[in-house]
Amino acid sequence: MKKISIIIPVFNEAQALATHLPLLQDLRELGHEIIVVDGSGDAASAARCAQLLDHWLISEPGRARQMNVGAASASGEIFLFLHIDTRLPDDAMELLQEGFATDSILWGRFDVRLSGQRWAFRVIEYMINLRSRVSGVATGDQAIFVRRSVFESIGGYDALPLMEDVAISKTLRQHARPLCLRSKVITSSRRWEAHGVGRTVLLMWWIRLLYSLGVSPQTLHGMYVKKAR
Repeated sequence: MKKISIIIPVFNEAQALATHLPLLQDLRELGHEIIVVDGSGDAASAARCAQLLDHWLISEPGRARQMNVGAASASGEIFLFLHIDTRLPDDAMELLQEGFATDSILWGRFDVRLSGQRWAFRVIEYMINLRSRVSGVATGDQAIFVRRSVFESIGGYDALPLMEDVAISKTLRQHARPLCLRSKVITSSRRWEAHGVGRTVLLMWWIRLLYSLGVSPQTLHGMYVKKAR
């Protein structure tokens, strides 16, 4: 069995930690490890969650930076980068073991399902999964996984304030096409519901377009924060 390090970047996510970390305990019993990397200095959550994870690490904020810090302390052969509000499918570990039994598989992601029940979410998640399968580019919500050796060989995530998932996907795609697992992770639709489905879709498409045209992630991050308020 290949040991999998589940690396979770967080920033002021006390409620999500309390909800989702207990769901991962069966994986620890199988010999995998859970690493939480906190960018907010949340000492209270660190104390409450101490028995539910293997490492609680402190980092400067920034998802890419936090995930690199987690990877540097991980002991697994496979890194699985998981958002704290994303739930893995029940067969996740079995699928990863099967996938990485083939040497040509270097990285990949799951299909995604949004937690909301509105019909619009079914359309959005379908398009996300289709686009990813065709382009070979994954989003962080799809729980990107990668062989440790490959992650280290490319230098990890670029320290970008936004679009770090797209950037690493494009780098990894140069080495191999991703393993696109059809089993779905369930990720929170809270940002869509808070800011409006249509508005959020348009904002994300606009940011992706600008990124493809060469606009810097720093500029896009400022735009995202401003528009998402």
